[in-house]
Amino acid sequence: MQDNLLFVVSPPRAGSTLLQRMLGSHSQVLTHPEPHLITPLAHLGYHDLVDAAPYDHINAAEAVRTFVQHLPQGEQDYLDALRAYADTMYGRMLAPSGRRYFLDKTPAYALVLPFLRKLYPSARYVVLTRHPLSVMSSFANSFFNGDWQSANDFNPIVNRYVPAIATFLRDPPQHLLHVRYEELVARPKDELAKVFTFLGLENEPEAVNYGERFEAGQSATQGMGDPIAVHAHSRPVASSLDKWVDELAGDDDKLRLAERIVAELTPEDLERWGFDKASMFAPLTEAIRSGAVKAHRKPKTNNYILQRRIMLALKKDIDKRPHGKLIRRVRYYCNVLLRE
Repeated sequence: MQDNLLFVVSPPRAGSTLLQRMLGSHSQVLTHPEPHLITPLAHLGYHDLVDAAPYDHINAAEAVRTFVQHLPQGEQDYLDALRAYADTMYGRMLAPSGRRYFLDKTPAYALVLPFLRKLYPSARYVVLTRHPLSVMSSFANSFFNGDWQSANDFNPIVNRYVPAIATFLRDPPQHLLHVRYEELVARPKDELAKVFTFLGLENEPEAVNYGERFEAGQSATQGMGDPIAVHAHSRPVASSLDKWVDELAGDDDKLRLAERIVAELTPEDLERWGFDKASMFAPLTEAIRSGAVKAHRKPKTNNYILQRRIMLALKKDIDKRPHGKLIRRVRYYCNVLLRE
């Protein structure tokens, strides 16, 4: 199954859904939005813990480790078992399509890359990176109404994903291709051709027009993912590249937070990511110098954004707010009523 697997590795809000749609427009690539098959397997107790699992995860982890120690090939047997599960899921999704590859685009995998690499050392990996402050801007504006501080408090997305992916790029698996978002939207046909060559597929240039080519039957049209901007266009556009520049130019608080975020990143990690730490703010400096700063406009609200914002607002300090007690009480009665 490894020869038929393609993982797109990226942080959230870095253009991975765009890349997924284009790759999924190829006649030999099947995809589905963020299956999240790997993350649970990485937290079964042997490699990491599930603190919120409805069992004693400490005892379970110890039991699993002891059991694995007594298998003939130890950890390798354990990985073989996990791979058998994932192979069945991926394989049975792919087989009816008659296509060569199944593409799994789940951003959370970037935080379990050492495990994923052990599980699928021979799979294909396309790593997608984007200017870290552009990622942060998109994350904050998409889900936190432009509040960078709240977004970073909820998930320090840049400082979690940049080091994790940079480490992966420094010591790559057998088959890896690094793609930069900025180049993908500037020269989409050329970049897509590189990916198809990497996959050993015939180039299908029209895949760049994902709005026309991406099949309605692809299961990636439903489920989890970030369909915020990808539906607004039928092919890649570069209009969002410097939105973070306009945003920081007009807000000193956001700029100070951005400087702290970048200060915590190492030059080596940023270099692997595709950027020079010393010039991270160069586009902002040049825009201010040339008077090219535009008024920052927040993205239009759609049902997806609205649902995420409502969920995050309700979740904040839920144990200290009245609705938290009500929700827990409702959950209790639902568990009782649904118990078999």
